[in-house]
Parts: sequence; structure tokens; C-alpha cells
Amino acid sequence: MIPRTLFNADHEAFRDSFRRFMEKEISPFHAAWEEQGFVDREVWRKAGANGFLCMTMPEDHGGAGADKLYSVVQMEELARGGFTGIGYGLHSEIVAPYLLHYGTEAQKAKYLPLLASGDMVGAIAMSEPAAGSDLQGVKTTAIRQADGSYLLNGSKTFITNGWHADLVIVVAKTNPAAGAKGTSLFLLESGTPGFQKGKRLSKLGLKAQDTSELFFDNVKLSAEALLGGTAFEGRGFICLMEQLPWERLQIAIGAVAAAQAAIDWTMAYVKERQVFGQAVASFQNTRFTLAELQTEVQVARVFVDKCCELVNVDQLDTATASMAKYWTTDLQCKVMDECVQLFGGYGYMWEYPITRAYADARVQRIYGGTNEIMKEVISRAMGLGGR
Repeated sequence: MIPRTLFNADHEAFRDSFRRFMEKEISPFHAAWEEQGFVDREVWRKAGANGFLCMTMPEDHGGAGADKLYSVVQMEELARGGFTGIGYGLHSEIVAPYLLHYGTEAQKAKYLPLLASGDMVGAIAMSEPAAGSDLQGVKTTAIRQADGSYLLNGSKTFITNGWHADLVIVVAKTNPAAGAKGTSLFLLESGTPGFQKGKRLSKLGLKAQDTSELFFDNVKLSAEALLGGTAFEGRGFICLMEQLPWERLQIAIGAVAAAQAAIDWTMAYVKERQVFGQAVASFQNTRFTLAELQTEVQVARVFVDKCCELVNVDQLDTATASMAKYWTTDLQCKVMDECVQLFGGYGYMWEYPITRAYADARVQRIYGGTNEIMKEVISRAMGLGGR
């Protein structure tokens, strides 16, 4: 194996610390959370108390001022453990950065410390029943009123952390006739009149993750609810595009870590499982299959590690992040399928982590922009045009 050079001793010490946290506060309860369809709220507060939320936010906003590689370590460990119900990554490395990069000083001061402590859970509402990867097709509107407030109407679906969320960044059209240039981002607190959370959605995988529908019926928002203030009205689509490389790389990070975990579980299983009087690992097909998978995951890890180096110095471009997201999630699904096959009938039993990982993997090729959209982004960056 190629030694990893991405992390230093402090990152690895953090990895050990977060593993201990998972062993104590997540692992014993995750199966029960899968049954109930959401994680207990207390796991958010405990993470905040231990400094595991919003680590890359500045210290004066409740964070640790850490580099993004600490968040990479956390994402890897959650994926390695199969703890897909934990929405820390979206909360800390998607919602919080929008506030940090685009929020007013008042918005940052109000919300970032609460997100860092776990007293507030964050979500971002992009997808709609008729608008998934096509963010320009958003139908939710926030129309400015005579008094300077906005009236929010519409609905969102597939919203991670949506049921727990205390703060939601809502993508809405402030000028529906202006296309992408009419898109703005709003900060919406739970309990605001007219804002309702729908049922928790029942999914193929990610069963412990609370994924919800959100509904907005004449929700009155003050001008202060516009992320970045009035100067940012109509700039929401630009903000979304600027943050997408890091968001998509996060999916790739989880994909590679989950694929490696699947190989590790399968290695242990085939050495113990006896078929026709010998270990499954002794068959050439088993050895060659695992050798091929490990090679491909190693290649993917080197690429993703390079992308992590780039994002840590703000040099990761959209096309490269799209390559990472598409390639690694396709590979993740391939690895899961091959490993389930090597488990045989037991690979179809929910009590085995490989089975849950197989179910969890499928959405990786869909959210964050489908892999077909990733190929479109890459081809356009190559100068191949398109509509």
C-alpha cells in the first residue's frame, strides 16, 4: 500500500479521539436509530461538547479554526464505521460554511456558535419534487413585499437533517423571471409560522438519517433572513456553485472510506468462512476479485487525497471535484456489489454491515448532483459544449 501523506500527527491524534467518541456515543445506538429512522438529538449536543462540530469555523464563532483535513478525518471515520445516520458533515461543512462565507456579521454571530455547540442542527433545502440536480429549476419563491419582508412559498424534499433541523438554508427564487440570476438563499428557523416539516421519508438505505419533506405556506421572513443581506439578493446560484466542489468532494471522501471498509470486512469474512472444506479466501476467484477491488480503491484514494490537498488551499475546481464524485461513487457501488457476492447469502442479511453498506451506497450516485450531471460538468470543462 502507498503510505498516506495527507495527514500529520495531530490529524491522526484527532482520528483516535473521534474513534473513541464513536465507540462510546454512536456505535452502541446506531442500529436502534436505524429502526426509529433518526438519531437521538443528544448525539448532536455531545458532539458539540467534545468539539466535533464546525471544527473549521473560526474560534470567535465557536469553532476550532482547524483546517479541512480534520473534517476529512471525521468523514472517513463515520463512513468506515457505517454510521450513515450521522449528519455532522452536512451540518459542519455545508451549512456552516455558507454562513461563514456569505452571512452578515449579525447572522454569523447569531447562528455559528449554536451550530458549533449542537444546540442548533442545520440543513440546506435545495431539492424539490420537480427539481433535483437542476437547481435552476427551483420553483419555491420568496417574493419581496412592500414592507421589505419576503413571503416564502413552496416545498422541498429529500432534506438531510430536515426533521431535526432548527435552521434551514432555503434556496428560493426572489425573481422567478430571471432564471438562475433570480435565486437567493434564506435562513429559516424551525417554528416560524407557515413552516412545516413533513414526514420522515422511508429510504432504501441511510435509514438512521432523518430525511424529510419541508413545506412553506406564506412564511413571512424579514430582510435579515436573506443570507448575506439585501446585497446578496439574486446571488444565491453563484454561492451554490462556489460551494459545490467541496460538497461533492465530501461525497467522494465517504465513498472511498466506505469501499475500503467493505473490503476489510470481506477480507475477514472470507478467511473464516469454509466452503467445500476450505476457506473462501483460498479460491482464486476470491483472491483476484479482492486484489482488483483493492487496486481500484487505492487508485481512488490517491486521487481523492490530492483533491483534499487542493481544497485545503482553496484550489479545487468544479470539474475535478465532479470527476472525484462520479468515479468514486461508481466504484463504491461496484465494490459493495462484489463484496456482497463474496459473502453469499449472509451478504443479504441486514445484521451484516456489508448489507447495510450496500443499501447505503446506492444514493451516492444520485445526490450532490447525479453522476450523469457530473459527466456533463466534466465534458463542458473539456470544451465539448452541450445545450
